[in-house]
Amino acid sequence: MKFLAKAALAASLATLAALPAQAETRVTLKAAKSGSSYYQMAVQIAEAMKAGTDGGVIVTVEESQGSQQNVMEVRARGGDYVFTSPPALVSGARNGTGAFEGKGNPAFGEIRALFPLPSLTMHFVMSKDSGATDFGALEGKTLLLGKGSFGAREGEKYLGLFGLDGKVEIADVELSNAVPALKNGQIDGFVTAGSFPAPNVVEAAASTDVTVLSLSDEQVAETGRAKLVIPAGTYAGQDADITTTSLPVIAYTTTKMDDETAYQLTKTFWEEKARMGAESPWWTGVDPALLQNVEGEMHPGAVRYYEEAGIALPDAQK
Repeated sequence: MKFLAKAALAASLATLAALPAQAETRVTLKAAKSGSSYYQMAVQIAEAMKAGTDGGVIVTVEESQGSQQNVMEVRARGGDYVFTSPPALVSGARNGTGAFEGKGNPAFGEIRALFPLPSLTMHFVMSKDSGATDFGALEGKTLLLGKGSFGAREGEKYLGLFGLDGKVEIADVELSNAVPALKNGQIDGFVTAGSFPAPNVVEAAASTDVTVLSLSDEQVAETGRAKLVIPAGTYAGQDADITTTSLPVIAYTTTKMDDETAYQLTKTFWEEKARMGAESPWWTGVDPALLQNVEGEMHPGAVRYYEEAGIALPDAQK
């Protein structure tokens, strides 16, 4: 009897071994500092991948100190690595310019794009009481730029480009206090960069009358940044589209990733985007038009998805 039991057990184990294993792909996504909007986006992407593939793709989110670190790590990472970065930074890594001068590495040439994320969008938010409806009207106004952020650096740059250096009073107030400072008249406006609809702009527009300034096409060209249009109705009291600039952000991997995984990640992202948008409005601003911001090649697996979906890509991205 013992012999028969052992034989039955062995047969059962052999049958189980012959069954196909449940495929599960594990990916690491490195995005931004925890607590930031881009870290939150990465968490949402991880949840979307799990839901959209019935657990077939499991994404682990890693905290990052910034996009430069994300790009640098491709030198030591494998085929399971996905990261976020502005396209210009990736181009700098490939060419050994800017932050990557003297830090060139063949691995940077293997970086490939997957899909776009919400862009960092510039907002110049002015109180209606200030009377400012364009950049020419900023002279003599008090503006809050914040300190050390992309929005602060970009805002300062635009003031110089548009002939406003020394003609605008810069408030010594933290950006976190922008909305109350605007409401109590301490400042005439503030500058912020975030994926639209930006929470602090939503708060400002809901609590007081504001105007978000538009840039002309000539001004957009002067900045050297990508043009972005915030649709009418995005913010309370906004009756017309707002033309502004943005810093695109793209999800990347490398040629070490197999084509099927890249395909599944790209396909699932677009299929789950509507659900993510229902939870967080910043996803509603993401559409295939943002793919024009990709500099360099897409991953072949991503190209396969875009061709199947009828989304045209320029030859340079294939």
